[in-house]
Amino acid sequence: MLSRAVIGLFFLTLLPHGCTSSGSPQPARLKYKATGKSPAVLALYEGWFGYPKHISVGYSSHDPVVIRKQIHQAKAMGISAFVVDWFGDRDPYVDTSYSRMQTIAAKRHFHVAMMYEEPKSQDGATDEVIADLTMFHNAYLSSKSAGHEAYLTYRGQPVIFIFRGAGHTDWDQVRKAVDKWNRPPLLIDEDPPGPYAGVFDGFYAWINPGPKGWAADGSHWGKQYLSDFYQLMAKQYSDKIIVGGAWAQFNDSKASWGLNRHMSARCGQTFQDTFNFWRKYFTPDTPIPFILIGTWNDYEEGSEIETGIPTCGATTRIIENVNSLGHP
Repeated sequence: MLSRAVIGLFFLTLLPHGCTSSGSPQPARLKYKATGKSPAVLALYEGWFGYPKHISVGYSSHDPVVIRKQIHQAKAMGISAFVVDWFGDRDPYVDTSYSRMQTIAAKRHFHVAMMYEEPKSQDGATDEVIADLTMFHNAYLSSKSAGHEAYLTYRGQPVIFIFRGAGHTDWDQVRKAVDKWNRPPLLIDEDPPGPYAGVFDGFYAWINPGPKGWAADGSHWGKQYLSDFYQLMAKQYSDKIIVGGAWAQFNDSKASWGLNRHMSARCGQTFQDTFNFWRKYFTPDTPIPFILIGTWNDYEEGSEIETGIPTCGATTRIIENVNSLGHP
């Protein structure tokens, strides 16, 4: 299965095709561009496996051998960083997973970032967020933190992603607090931009079937959603960090919170289309900074690429194309 994943991602990186062949780039002047010739590829990572409240996937997120293998796989696929879900002291198990991931990543010349899950509680929400982020800074971003050099930065500043909760946080107050750090972080919020859009440094696209909602046959793969996201970013938020979204499929039937939502892999076409969609709205000389894949290993919502990207028997054709073009 690894070979299918590696081949698939290399193929998509090297061959801009599918939905990328139509449409004209918008004349957006981006303030923040990729540091290379194309966006850095990130993948959302869940560190809760091995904990009884989650399904068994055959490994523990605490196992250093597993983590080293996952980093090796991800690097082979062109992924430069894992963005690890983190909940502060609300989930000590995941905190341990993050700690081990960062330490190992530093030794493997890989990067790691944190996606902070906003608390759902209303009382003291803002104080809790500030306390959590302060704890994270002291534990993982300081010069004395193990593996701190592995943390993902952009223009010298650490990048922190935010996954929204109930919306009780006063992000103006959070911004004032984190701006006091010796290296203030770049806060990247989930799309769509909310009432605190001004205090965030950027926005990321996330798995979304589009305005028509989830289709019973999984055919709504997010085309209109991504079109709306990139158009909005180009027209209204070109001064922010744009993090594109890519995903292979979705099926939350194994999740205890599942709602019977499905998105078809379409024989790999869903990943291909979402991965390259940003090219429709930005010219080759203005690549966006990042693409975030949802996800590396969320088996409960069926969006994982760790075991491969479904290609419906097209593996041979993809191998031939990659071999003829070489590695990126």
